[in-house]
Amino acid sequence: MKTIKVVIIDDERGARLELLRMLNGYPQVTVLGEAADADEAELMIRSLRPDLIFLDIQMPGRSGLDLLETLDHLPHVIFVTAFDQYAIRAFEVSAMDYLMKPVREERFAKAMSQAIERIGGHDEPSVFVKDRGRYHLIKWKDIQLIESVENYARLWFGKNQVLFKTSLNKLEENPDCRMFFRAGRGQMFNMDFIKSILKEDNAMTVELTTGELIRLSERQATKFKNLRRQ
Repeated sequence: MKTIKVVIIDDERGARLELLRMLNGYPQVTVLGEAADADEAELMIRSLRPDLIFLDIQMPGRSGLDLLETLDHLPHVIFVTAFDQYAIRAFEVSAMDYLMKPVREERFAKAMSQAIERIGGHDEPSVFVKDRGRYHLIKWKDIQLIESVENYARLWFGKNQVLFKTSLNKLEENPDCRMFFRAGRGQMFNMDFIKSILKEDNAMTVELTTGELIRLSERQATKFKNLRRQ
C-alpha cells in the first residue's frame, strides 16, 4: 500500500483539526504537517514534497491560488473553503476536488477515494501557472522547450506558451524536470521530443518533433552524448 503524504493548509485551526480527525481513518495517509498561511505552506511543501495538500483558498495575505503559482513541484490539490464562488476557478486549474465547509463525512470520503486511486496510479508531475489572467495546469512531460526570459521561464507546450516565475537553474534541480537537458544559459529541451540529431564538427543541432532547432556548443554536445550513453 502506497503511503500518501499530506499537508493541511488553512488559517482556521478548527478547520485543520477537523481534517486531521477525518484523515485519522485512513491508515495509508501520513500527515506531514499543518500550515496557517501561504508563506508557511510554501516552505513546508518545498522541503517535505507531499503527495497531496488540503488547501484553503481565502487566507490572510496570499491566497491558496497565489501559493500554487510559486511551486515548481505541484502536489495533488483538494481545495477546502467556505466560499463557493471559487469553485469554478478551482476546476479551471484541474484541482483533484473541491470541498465546501463544513465538510461532510460522505463528501470527504468520496474525495479521499479519488485521491487514493489517482495518487496510487502515479500521476505525472505537473506545474501550476497563472499567465495573463488564465490558470494552467501543465504536465512537465508535455512541455517541449523552456526558455529563460529575465526572471521567468517561458514554457512551450505544443504551440502554446506561458511564463512561469522561476529560473532555469532551479528547474535543473527539480526532480520533476529530469527529462530536460540544459542546452545553454537560456534553454532547456525535453529529450522525449527529440526528432533528429545533426552533428556539426564538434557541435550539434537537435531538432524537436515540434520543429524547434536547438544548437549545442561543443561542451554541451559532449555532455549530451555522455548522458545518452548512460
